[in-house]
Amino acid sequence: MKEILKKEDMYILKLRHLYESFGYIHYKMNKFEEYDLYAKNKDFLASSNIITFTDTNGKLLALKPDVTLSIIKNYKPSPSAIQKVYYNENIYRTSKSTKTYKEILQMGLECIGDLNVYNISEVLILAAKSLSILSDNYILDISHIGIIRGFLQMLELSSKDEKKLLSLIQEKNCHGIKAMSKELDISKEMTDNIIKLVSAYGHTDNVLNTLKSMCFNETIASAVDQLACICKLLKNQGFDKIHLDFSITGDMSYYNGILFRGYIDGIPSGILSGGQYGELMDKMNKHTGAIGFAINMALIESFDDDKDDYDVDILLLYDRDAEPEKVATAVTNLINDGFSVQAQISVPEKLRYNKILKLTGGGLTEIESDN
Repeated sequence: MKEILKKEDMYILKLRHLYESFGYIHYKMNKFEEYDLYAKNKDFLASSNIITFTDTNGKLLALKPDVTLSIIKNYKPSPSAIQKVYYNENIYRTSKSTKTYKEILQMGLECIGDLNVYNISEVLILAAKSLSILSDNYILDISHIGIIRGFLQMLELSSKDEKKLLSLIQEKNCHGIKAMSKELDISKEMTDNIIKLVSAYGHTDNVLNTLKSMCFNETIASAVDQLACICKLLKNQGFDKIHLDFSITGDMSYYNGILFRGYIDGIPSGILSGGQYGELMDKMNKHTGAIGFAINMALIESFDDDKDDYDVDILLLYDRDAEPEKVATAVTNLINDGFSVQAQISVPEKLRYNKILKLTGGGLTEIESDN
């Protein structure tokens, strides 16, 4: 018997229950915002292509490509209080594969205010719990941009070279890092430490031990201390599928502190991404801390785990001259028996069904099919 709720709907209900159990309030927004909001922060967006239209009053509006920017725009500071919201909204972006516009269901949350270690850890706990709802086989990778920033402070690179190095770090391109270091005359010791950081992937305890020997300045040392505190809290809460990965970087004009990405078995790309975006808050004149994450629910459609084999339980066929009341009665009786039913005169193309019943003068008869 087919479940009435689709798999994605079940996930959304479970995620909503999770977030509300931690006191997060549902945030609802319009489908569009003024274009300027996104134009000023294009580098923060996953795609710079934005669908725009002109309102009746002449203002240029945009179908929302992002939820976080809207939440920040409408954030009103409250002394010593943390704003905690979650959302499930459709956003509009260009598809990386087809290069056409696509409507994507995104679910996530934001925690905004004077953040402490618990607030940051709570968001990571919710990220891990969210992944566990989607699959038992998940990994949450965590990075700290303060560690990367500390290395960049020592290197004193130009903006162009800084971006190039960050790109190589993201790619874990050790050969490229060595070539760049040689070109810029970066010492072998420093080059080896950068490669050591990029290669330091794995369970938290092992990587933290590696990091202890790399606290070359206060920026790195402070980031390592905060990261160690957060990892200890997560471990004590029973989360053992947490890895550290410093190839996770972000635009430093927007992000600070913790960055993270979540994966589940069966989906090749990250399904969850998030981090602290205090720099973006400053840029938008909301001078406080912020951390959040988003889940790309559209990727779940391609997730084969427990995938439905059919669209409806029963395809009910009836003749053109069948009495409407008899068709309605047959459909109602089947639904009351717990089945999902689609009534048709002929078999629709691409409809997946468990079995076909034919309504005749003598009642319902099951017929064989090639479906």
